[in-house]
Amino acid sequence: MDIQLNKNEDTLKLALSEMRRRLAIIAEGGGKKSIAKQKERNKLTARERIEYLIDEDRPFIEIGAFVGYDMYKEQGGCPAGGTVAGIGYVSGRQCVIAANDQTVKAGAWFPISAKKNLRMQEIAMENHLPIIYLVDSAGVFLPMQDEIFPDKEHFGRIFRNNAKMSAMGITQIAAVMGACVAGGAYLPIMSDETLMVEGNGSIFLAGPYLVKAAIGEDIDAETLGGAVTHTELSGIADYKFKTEQECLDEVKKIMSRIGAKPKAGFDRIASVAPKKDPEELYQIFPSDGKTYDMLQIIERIVDNSEFDQFKEDYGKSIICGYARVDGWSVGIVANQRLVFKNKKGEMQMGGVIYNDSADKAARFILNCNQKKIPLVFLQDVTGFMVGSRSEHSGIIKDGAKLVNAVANSVVPKITIVVGNSYGAGNYAMCGKAYDPRFIYAWPTAKIAVMGGEQAAKTLLQIQVAAMKAKGGEVSPEAEQKLLQEIKQKYETQTTPYYAAARLWVDAIIDPKETRRVISEGISAANHQPVMEEMKLGVFQV
Repeated sequence: MDIQLNKNEDTLKLALSEMRRRLAIIAEGGGKKSIAKQKERNKLTARERIEYLIDEDRPFIEIGAFVGYDMYKEQGGCPAGGTVAGIGYVSGRQCVIAANDQTVKAGAWFPISAKKNLRMQEIAMENHLPIIYLVDSAGVFLPMQDEIFPDKEHFGRIFRNNAKMSAMGITQIAAVMGACVAGGAYLPIMSDETLMVEGNGSIFLAGPYLVKAAIGEDIDAETLGGAVTHTELSGIADYKFKTEQECLDEVKKIMSRIGAKPKAGFDRIASVAPKKDPEELYQIFPSDGKTYDMLQIIERIVDNSEFDQFKEDYGKSIICGYARVDGWSVGIVANQRLVFKNKKGEMQMGGVIYNDSADKAARFILNCNQKKIPLVFLQDVTGFMVGSRSEHSGIIKDGAKLVNAVANSVVPKITIVVGNSYGAGNYAMCGKAYDPRFIYAWPTAKIAVMGGEQAAKTLLQIQVAAMKAKGGEVSPEAEQKLLQEIKQKYETQTTPYYAAARLWVDAIIDPKETRRVISEGISAANHQPVMEEMKLGVFQV
């Protein structure tokens, strides 16, 4: 298949330009005034702390930059969920880093902040990665305390995870560079080692104002819970430092001393760059949702552009096969968007999962688990095929096989949403609900229960029927206006930004970064010492 014309490249590059524009705004955190206040107190910003800490020559994959995007407008917003986080290397050790951003509401935790921090702990636990907390937070955002405090996946789960990770032997290091208040005070103390910066770092259950109100005691923050107090009197902290740089240098030393542990042992050989230029990804992917050859995408991601297809001539709406990405052995499951002929000679459209494709993909996933090969899912799916022929052929049964295989797969799963991710197709292709180790989206991704046009027409029919049932009349003009309003609202909710704001995906990435995030994801997963045995339970036949 010939590569598509440059209009696709222009459209995708415009989308990337818009993504970078938004990321630049997010990177400013709470804004220039808030950053200036940090500097007045000789404090680095969250991003500067991470930049100082990580190894320069190794990749850092930011997770959740768009978390909270366009949310909490009445509260002034919450850029990056008030926490800058990701996976990087410190003293040569791959690890998770979570840094509170004090420029955003004094580092207070919104509901989405808790979700993001829990996600970072989940990544550390699933992959047995050390985790470094750079603490600078005023605690729970009190006006929204009912949405963050008492439930299972709320604030308290952080400390439960601290305890669980400690029992799993996962290293946790807390560097307290600012406030660490109330319930949040337990996080550094439940870490393996706690470091504090004199003059700025403080840990206490109740700050000076609350202490005054509760028991009438007058005391300043440093005396109540500063670095000297906790290293010399309470014994809560282990180290104190004059500057943040000295504190971060000690974190590097601690990380350098961590001993080697057993790994999962996923196969890796020397990396080979793709023969076909990854720059051409911008030209291949269509701007208008039309057909394209997913093989062209795969060949610009995998080593030497080599891809060995499994059951190449069967179940053609899903491509399965083996390849290497940056040297790592992987099994790829990808939706195909071409028009093709089935075994009866009938024309069928790709992007839809048919019976035979579901069967093939389920079998391939079992093969990868048998061989201990990580799985990569490339999503551009509009759902399962509908209609009497598919229903009578047992599409639900065949779909259930695929969902069962995806749900019970024990090898690492990494999902990239390149285009559509609709309905049950999202589940079958390892959407967020199916525990991918990492899930990323291209700027072209759309995630929803169905396409905007179909959803808008369905919702319109429901609303018009309800209005008529009450005796109202709807003119064609009013109906068309209502349709456009519904469609606009629905399409806003399908954008990758909407998904990333709510952590349905870990990040939105440049398509050229696909190869790197897959490699770093498998590298992280390789730290898991033992994989459980795959069990399928009742499997439909």
